[in-house]
Amino acid sequence: MRLTTLEQVPAALRPGYDPAAHGVGIVHLGLGAFHKAHQAALTDLAMSAEGGDWRILGVSLRSPKASEDLAPQNGLYTLIEKGAEGTNARVIGAIADAICSAGNPEPTLQAMAAEGTRIVSLTVTEKAYGLNRATVGCDPEHPAVAADLANPQAPQGVLGLLTEALRRRHTAGIAPFTVLCCDNLPENGTLLRGAVVDFACRIDPALSDWIAETVAFPSTMVDRITPAATAATLAEAQALTGTEDHAAIETERFVQWVIEDNFPQGRPAWEAAGVIFTEDVPAFEAMKLRMLNGAHSMLAYAGFHAGLPLVRDVMSHAPLANLVRRHLAAAAATLPPIPGIDLDAYAAALAARFENPGIAHETFQIAMDGSEKMPQRIFAAVDDARTRSVDIRPFAFATAAWARHVSMATHDCAPYELRDPRADALRQMAEGKEADDIVSALRGAPFVPASLCSDMDFWTIVEGILAEMLFDPMTDVIAREAS
Repeated sequence: MRLTTLEQVPAALRPGYDPAAHGVGIVHLGLGAFHKAHQAALTDLAMSAEGGDWRILGVSLRSPKASEDLAPQNGLYTLIEKGAEGTNARVIGAIADAICSAGNPEPTLQAMAAEGTRIVSLTVTEKAYGLNRATVGCDPEHPAVAADLANPQAPQGVLGLLTEALRRRHTAGIAPFTVLCCDNLPENGTLLRGAVVDFACRIDPALSDWIAETVAFPSTMVDRITPAATAATLAEAQALTGTEDHAAIETERFVQWVIEDNFPQGRPAWEAAGVIFTEDVPAFEAMKLRMLNGAHSMLAYAGFHAGLPLVRDVMSHAPLANLVRRHLAAAAATLPPIPGIDLDAYAAALAARFENPGIAHETFQIAMDGSEKMPQRIFAAVDDARTRSVDIRPFAFATAAWARHVSMATHDCAPYELRDPRADALRQMAEGKEADDIVSALRGAPFVPASLCSDMDFWTIVEGILAEMLFDPMTDVIAREAS
């Protein structure tokens, strides 16, 4: 029996409100595991606390699988939260429906343009936006951006969908929705605002001016480790609820959401779900990017090539676990103080989260898209490390581990896929080459900051570590580094 109504599940697992009594107020682009574990789950808690018409229309931008899993279940799904202290579960009612916009954007545009929609939120990963960080605008050569500029009233990409929906609201005299980016991008609201304003200017300068003057793009920071669902996840959901749930998701118990409180058309009572509202989101972003995400990238590259498939396996490997803690301490030392935050305690909490026996988070999954993650997670910390007299070796080790992954070397592992939007260019830079040639090519890559490119002491350390990683088993390199 497939999950379709709340009456099918035990009362203790149901939300504290009647979903059918609440309308849709949010359209979410990027209907994936993280959204279900994070924004939708916290919106569910907010509605349980204070109600409101804040249910979510979830939109898949490419694959129809997420919508095919959720739509037959009327948006219901089981959220399984796991920690060292045990497992708990609840059925989420915040998602009203799920659709896929690929090939037919009109239903999505109509929903975004509807007067009842007051927020459009997004979790689509950086590569889907088509951002140009250098200009804080859009990249007209990005495939989705280029296609939507050529056909702006039938868009498929993120910037095109946002712009066309805002155009329709402007034409109809409807106040604009708030655009809430929830991806791991520093100052994500500012970056997305610049890209949308730039995109719109290339189509209609007057529309661009209206967007710049009236549309809110609050910045956010999100944090919750959420591995991909497996057959075991679905089996556990069925055991817990007594129903067949194709959309079940598992995650850790920890969750954090930090938001700039700028919602002219209103918002759910997210503070009732523990959301932090602040005027200094960038401080929290830097903390998370450098500590959690930076340590994640380091342990993913080193762990994958050491034969450790899961993050929890890494933390059971004493030498690499020591390097994880070293990285957390170094990253914390590059940050300014944050009122109310104990960075040492945060580092200890991160290590405990990485050790969580209930979460099977794959190192190979975390290793995806390194060319987009390394600049903000690792490279950005080096200048501050220099300024604050912090040892740069932990960041050089992380960089060398990434470069070793890019090399595609198989002396200590089976062949693997380089999953990166710049995979072809990276292979040309590194595959089959010596450490000095790899470092020379990567150092000059366009995604490496100019200040780091010229930091020859840093790259000398990277080259020395990489030379070992290209010939010795990663476990041996880790053991020496941690000794």
